Amino acid sequence: MKKLFLAWQDPVGRSWFVIGQLRYDGRRYIFGYTRGCHQALQAGLQPLPSFPAVDEVYESDALFPLFSNRLPPASRPEFHDFVKWLNMRADEHDPILLLSRSGGRRATDLFEVFPCPEPEPDGRYHIHFLVHGVRHFPDSSRARVLQLRTGDRLLLMWDFQNPFDRQALVLRTDDVSEGDRHLIGFCPRYFSSDLLNLVEHCDVRVEVERLNPPPAPSQFRLLCCLTGCWPSQLRPCTGEAFQPLVNEVVSAGSLADRGD
Repeated sequence: MKKLFLAWQDPVGRSWFVIGQLRYDGRRYIFGYTRGCHQALQAGLQPLPSFPAVDEVYESDALFPLFSNRLPPASRPEFHDFVKWLNMRADEHDPILLLSRSGGRRATDLFEVFPCPEPEPDGRYHIHFLVHGVRHFPDSSRARVLQLRTGDRLLLMWDFQNPFDRQALVLRTDDVSEGDRHLIGFCPRYFSSDLLNLVEHCDVRVEVERLNPPPAPSQFRLLCCLTGCWPSQLRPCTGEAFQPLVNEVVSAGSLADRGD
């Protein structure tokens, strides 16, 4: 069973909420809201046009438009650039894997998708992510980003006085000279709780995996990988917000094929 979570960002408060879960069982795509959508609705989220009833579970043989529209068609020339920005194989067409790596990021809305981290075969924590917020940092920081190389280390800093997110983790360059150090972006919010747990138990290493200079969109500018230990008490995606609102999957009567 392949599984992704859907997150929404409040455009006013800038907080992120986990609002839904997409699954693929090898035959059907299944979407249902999670309990995190209750807080999101209070913050201003409207039920998604594709999934108008929060207490329904939706099924489809094809990937729902809300998600498929976040991937370029494999038949289009831009698909080659897309998989290159993600540092994936040119023949990788699995939409769940492509969404996992890309986050389904678009500059035109407030949604992202992400996978739940799982231990690697060696028992360690390992994720890929696109750095958030690069375009909001000063010109000097954006210029420094364009000088990064594959394998360069970045350091995590807890931005605990961030007025929008007390768990925000900002990334800075690992330059020797203090005057050369730059804050360059944020780690995705939905990994913050895990990572704050990890740094209490072991060294967490963030490295540049790929730099995508213009004309790549800014949301794809910097792809990183992060590795660390897997503490025995770590249980990603088990909080209240991740729990499904409806546990039973409805069958033929589900509202499966509504468009965006």
